[in-house]
Amino acid sequence: MAIASVVWLRSEDGELYGVFMFFGLEENSISLEHTSMDYVAFGQGEQSLVILPGLSDGFKTVKGQAIPLLLYYRQFAKSFRVYVFSRKRTLTKNCSTREMAKDQNVALEKLGIEQPYVMGVSQGGMIAQHLAIDFPGSVKKLVIAVSLAKQNKTIQRVVNSWIQMAKVDNYQLLVIDTMEKTFTDKQLKRYRPFYPIIGRIGKPESFTRFLIQASACPQHDAYQGLETILCPTLVIGGECDRVVGKGTSQEIAARIKHSQLVVYGGLGHGAYEEEKDFNQQVKRFLVCT
Repeated sequence: MAIASVVWLRSEDGELYGVFMFFGLEENSISLEHTSMDYVAFGQGEQSLVILPGLSDGFKTVKGQAIPLLLYYRQFAKSFRVYVFSRKRTLTKNCSTREMAKDQNVALEKLGIEQPYVMGVSQGGMIAQHLAIDFPGSVKKLVIAVSLAKQNKTIQRVVNSWIQMAKVDNYQLLVIDTMEKTFTDKQLKRYRPFYPIIGRIGKPESFTRFLIQASACPQHDAYQGLETILCPTLVIGGECDRVVGKGTSQEIAARIKHSQLVVYGGLGHGAYEEEKDFNQQVKRFLVCT
């Protein structure tokens, strides 16, 4: 589908950003405490839908990803005004998922986004939990996807191994291992032929953001606070998740009173990509409940 011509505008800090008029596609950033937070926005709806991505945000923010994000989340474009946020460009050392949620709430307030629906994927789901717990007025409906409520042996082992790969600058092995642990063999057959060239493209100039974000995952703990979440919540995951561990979606749903649970059999951490019904399942929940 052709997208209408882009109009370039200049933000207050002098940066140029583009707005695709057809979908209202906007790529921008907002200033936060001596740094900034990148985001992409699109869609025609009056209700705001905020999407918080996973740990891959540590490699690259959403800057420059406007069109791929629009295409991936196009099912939501007619019903919602969609915002896909990165974490802050510069994160403080030992920044926790709770502090990331606080940053996110400040960004929502600055942009005037009131009572959005919020979907967090993987680490984004951890941040979304704290957002709903600490700032209940900021979340009207909540979707927690392929995430967990508190640290366990699986995420400690997996993420700590990724941290060690990043520390020795082995980007190729890091990306391959994340893919091997995220997707099923069926999906991996499509990716494995490209493994020899992985590491030559997409490598970040610095692993600093990734290391800070990754270190926050094994420390995440929102378990006790989940019972205070009162907004309608969908918890969705894969039965065979080798990143956050098995049964984590069930654990989250058991703690949240007004929650629905969907677990895809045979899929793992990559259920959000492999299951064709995933985005439609989320949309049904947001529109119908």
